[in-house]
Amino acid sequence: MRRLGGVAGAVVALVLTACTGAGAGTGAGAGASGPSARPSGAAGSGARVAPPPRIPSAARLPGTAHSPGFASDGSGFVLLADCVEDAKVPENGLCRQHVAVLDRGAESWVLRKSPLPEVRGTDGISANLLVLGPGRALIEEWSADAKPTTWFTRDGGSTWRKGDPRTVGTTPEIPAGAVLTTGCTQPAGAQGDDCAREGLVVVSPQDGRRRFLARGPLLGPHPRPAAAAEPDGSWWVSGTDPVTGRAAVAVSRDAGRSWTPIRLPSPTTDPGWHTAVVVGPDAVYAAEMGELKGGEPVKNPLRALHRSLDGGRTWERMWTTGTTLEPRTLQGLPVPGPGGRVVISAERGEYVSTDGGRSFRPTGEGTRFTRRSPIGLLRQGTTCVYGISVDGVRWAEFSLACEDETP
Repeated sequence: MRRLGGVAGAVVALVLTACTGAGAGTGAGAGASGPSARPSGAAGSGARVAPPPRIPSAARLPGTAHSPGFASDGSGFVLLADCVEDAKVPENGLCRQHVAVLDRGAESWVLRKSPLPEVRGTDGISANLLVLGPGRALIEEWSADAKPTTWFTRDGGSTWRKGDPRTVGTTPEIPAGAVLTTGCTQPAGAQGDDCAREGLVVVSPQDGRRRFLARGPLLGPHPRPAAAAEPDGSWWVSGTDPVTGRAAVAVSRDAGRSWTPIRLPSPTTDPGWHTAVVVGPDAVYAAEMGELKGGEPVKNPLRALHRSLDGGRTWERMWTTGTTLEPRTLQGLPVPGPGGRVVISAERGEYVSTDGGRSFRPTGEGTRFTRRSPIGLLRQGTTCVYGISVDGVRWAEFSLACEDETP
């Protein structure tokens, strides 16, 4: 038998008012810890930047890391799957599940017991971890032979309580530490293509239960919320404008009690997929995703990049994707920085703009996936190396589960 990062059939899932000033500018162009996180990147314009938080590395954690997440106090969780494979007798393969926890102020990650079962090589299991505040996390588990299950901890992974993944009841607001997602409202309980209409769902940091948000924005039948709040406390949801059918977003600045819908200056009347919104040091960016016309077909197609200089009240389209000019795709979120800097991580590499997204040039870096966390932007490349940034310029890198990798 030989050790691999995965096993066939055993998978751990890795797996957001009318507009004025809407210009249409087109782009022109418990293992032993490793070293502490190191900052990478520097501001090229001499602008003052905030230091990124420092996360310790844990290169010798067993298996492969999935779903790392952090709370606002810097504590964190990560799922681990340690798999072996028998090429001659696949059913002899297995995956052991682990959870590693970084306690607040700790110098190293520690292994804590995972509630997920050990699975054989021919079985299937998918799981996702949501951090719900300091010491609190929820594991969502799916398998081929059993109903979906959740596991909730409020003591840093020392104990886990089995729960019910169904969405029950409502809540008037999004509490601190909560995660925002969606659930099917018509017909109730349906999933995937069977769901005709979805509503916003709050995953509670108090008990890990899912509850519908009492009031959500009117953004079509399938709104897509950002899972976490932006640094200014705003929550963003994307969808379609009920009047024009074009891409639109909505923002809440009172923890989901009320929403302000905003039309985007989309280059097309087609609704597209979704819009990823991110708040930067001096601008808000909205990346409109959806199928492109002309050119080579791509995954994760980026239709347009919009920018707001007044907190999202008005928007200008800065970049319209063409048939050949890059970037034509986006992995996760745009990475905004000061002074009109914004970085797009595309399938073929990374591109940077210093004029708010009107033009881009390649940076020479590989593609990386970026998402929002309570301590900053969290990015991951193709290896076990991650990075945290609060300003989109300076990054603190750390590695997790790199036993078979060179971080």
